[in-house]
Amino acid sequence: MSYIPIERLINEKQGSIYKLVIAASRRAVELGNGSEKLVSADAATKLTSIALEEIKTNKISYKRGKKD
Repeated sequence: MSYIPIERLINEKQGSIYKLVIAASRRAVELGNGSEKLVSADAATKLTSIALEEIKTNKISYKRGKKD
């Protein structure tokens, strides 16, 4: 997997690096708990890189939740 610039991943509509980081970290935890990878990656690839690649290729997305 190649280097993924964070600036490219921030969606203009959602536009928050904080949302991106939270989504990637949650997905990395899911991958660590045994969820299936949605992109091809070798065994040496870090889970956070896989999560960011999944976001980049629109395999997963993040959206704003409801406020309490």
